[in-house]
Formats: sequence, C-alpha cells, structure tokens
Amino acid sequence: MDEVEVVVAHSQRATLRVGDVFLKVDGDPAHADLEVRAMAMAPIPTPAVLWCEPPVLAIAAVPGKALGLLGEPSGASPAAWAAVGAAIRRLHDAPLPPWPGARLDDVAADLDSECAWLLSNGVLPAEVIRRNREIAEGALRPWRPAFIHGDLQITHVFVDGDEVTGVIDWSEAATGDAMFDLATLTLGHEERLDDLLAGYGDGADRDVIRAWWSLRSLVASHWLIEHGFDPDAPGCEFDVLRSRMREDGVTTPNRLDRRV
Repeated sequence: MDEVEVVVAHSQRATLRVGDVFLKVDGDPAHADLEVRAMAMAPIPTPAVLWCEPPVLAIAAVPGKALGLLGEPSGASPAAWAAVGAAIRRLHDAPLPPWPGARLDDVAADLDSECAWLLSNGVLPAEVIRRNREIAEGALRPWRPAFIHGDLQITHVFVDGDEVTGVIDWSEAATGDAMFDLATLTLGHEERLDDLLAGYGDGADRDVIRAWWSLRSLVASHWLIEHGFDPDAPGCEFDVLRSRMREDGVTTPNRLDRRV
C-alpha cells in the first residue's frame, strides 16, 4: 500500500496524497463542487476528477513538476513561463463562470482591516505597511471581468519541459480581475514577469500587477501567521513588501519579533 503523504493541512482544509491520487478535504463542502465545475469549464489542462463526495474531492496527479516554489528561484525556462502565460490568457478570455467573485468594496474593506491588524500587532514597520498600502490602492479600481483561477500560486501550475501539463486547486475560481492571477503567480518571482507576459500578450497592466503584489501580501499575512505559515520566510510575503521600500531607497529590518 502506498504511504499517505500530508501535502498541506490547516483548520480549513487538508490535502493528502496516496500514490497518484490526491484527496482534498475541505471544511466547506461547497468548495469541492465549485472546484469540479471550474475545472470542467477551464480551457486549459486540469487534473482528472476521480470522484467527488463533498467534503472530499479525489483527483489524479498531473504529470510534470511545479513551476516553482515561493522563496526559491524558479528553474523553469523562459519558454515554460511563456507557455504558462499563454494558458492563463486562454483562461481569462474564456466565458465567465456563472458565480460571482470578490466585490471591489469587499477587497477594499479587507485591505483596511488587515493593515489595521498588521499595525496593531507590530509585525512590520509602520512605514512598510503605509507605503505598500499606498501602492495597493492601484489595484482598487473597476476591472474588466475575467474567468480567473483566484489562487494561482506558483506551486499550483505544473509544467513538463516547456509544456503546461496542469493547473490545480480551483476552489477560488470566479469572475475577477485578470491582473490578480498574473500577480499571484509572479509573487516573489518578479524577475519572471517579462517571460510570463511574453506568452500572455497584450492587455497586462504592470502597475496594477505591482499593486496586487502589495495588496495580496498585506491581506494574506494575517491568515498565514494564524495557520502556521511564515510570511517572513526568505522570498515570501514580507520580503515582497520590503522590496517596495528598497525600490524607494529605504532600508528596513530583515525580520521582526512578532507579538502574535
């Protein structure tokens, strides 16, 4: 019998691997149903669904390997990144899913509350939060609706050589801002943005992508800390926020002692 590998586990969901089968257990049964619907609609490679009995979804492993890891350089070729860009463009140009995504007002409210939490808990210098909050405002504008993955982390995209073999974890798929997907994928890998956009084509707004880098890092950090992840690990969310300060010629501490 194959060993059971815990791929990820926290209070909201867990993913187990048994051989070539992944079992996703989600505290919200609706997520499994949405993920199956999204993968069926997506015009790009996705995992084969073996069975679905919410809250458990069983999917087959996709061939190839992840495009990279947050905090580590991506070993994928420029051509592979361009192929991923072309696949994302096909997704963004596809018919919209029939369920809504995040509302602009809700995104703005989340930014307000998460910045307040970061400040009150002293997890980052106030100037880092203030500057990135200022940059993040650039993402808070009406966007042209697109079919987005919604959680397009670099570990969710698989390639074999220069070919995209699968995109996984579709539970956040919805109608939303295409630039959010592009920013999520290149978070911590900003040097690969040109390669990605070479395949994506026209229509990408680099300033908005940059704004989403700041906004996602500000909003995600509280959740990451509370669920046992470290946004202060090298190359991760806090480094993304500090990099905006370095662009401004401001030096900040590498790490802080957190009170949470």
